[in-house]
Amino acid sequence: MKLTKEKVFPIIISALKEDIGSGDITSSVIFEKPVSLLAHIIVKEECILAGADVVKWVFDAVDEKIAFTALYKDGDRVKKNKRIISVRGSAKNILSAERTVLNFLGHLSGVATLTAEFVKEVKGTGARIYDTRKTTPGLREMEKYAVVAGGGFNFRIGLWDEVMIKDNHLGALREDAIKKSVSIFKSRGYKNIEVEVDDIAEFKEALEAEADIIMLDNMKAEEIKKAVKLKDTKDKGRFRQVILEASGGVSLENVRKIAKTGVDRISIGKLTHSAPSIDFSLEICQNFN
Repeated sequence: MKLTKEKVFPIIISALKEDIGSGDITSSVIFEKPVSLLAHIIVKEECILAGADVVKWVFDAVDEKIAFTALYKDGDRVKKNKRIISVRGSAKNILSAERTVLNFLGHLSGVATLTAEFVKEVKGTGARIYDTRKTTPGLREMEKYAVVAGGGFNFRIGLWDEVMIKDNHLGALREDAIKKSVSIFKSRGYKNIEVEVDDIAEFKEALEAEADIIMLDNMKAEEIKKAVKLKDTKDKGRFRQVILEASGGVSLENVRKIAKTGVDRISIGKLTHSAPSIDFSLEICQNFN
């Protein structure tokens, strides 16, 4: 997934308005006379970097004359106390942008770093780590970008781009709900139809309905193993192309056990809704006045 300035810029402007409002009182008074400086953004803990372009766009929004240099790229693993970014220009404008810059950088790098930890845990199993729609309102594209920077994969961006038949949809249809719902979408030419199931009985229904992807929601590892075996052996392997996704209650402690069941992917909401922010600081290196 690639971020574009056009999509991200309105979010940046909103964040700057929230912080700066009618103006940065402190910096405006202290730097009443123009002062230029060189400053570095430094990371205080090891992490996977995400959001370097966002940082540049924040500075651009405040002052396009601020010179920006990224010393690492998104997706890089960066050691503690390393300089990440250097900026040079108006002291007033650099400091006015500082908190917004660090907020975006810390959050997105936190998402990337947590994702990388999950990716590391499932290495060698064949399972891939996916995100969900459990994102911060307004920040979905940024957060999903950060997941990719951490080595993960994106599920649907929103309700508009993939078919996902969940338990509440099925509850409204009642009898033969899985078969009916999958059939509706297949008759209209939809691809990659995913169905959420809660147990082996529903899983069998989803297989027979020829769903393309089946989400095994909050199922224990033993049940997931049964589903994987059933998919691979039922009707002489006719359903082997069906993608199985485990979801619900996934943690760093149990993700490898889940991955070793043979599922194709594991979707994890906490990648975006619970990632700890990474600690960055902006430190002045030199005053040029």
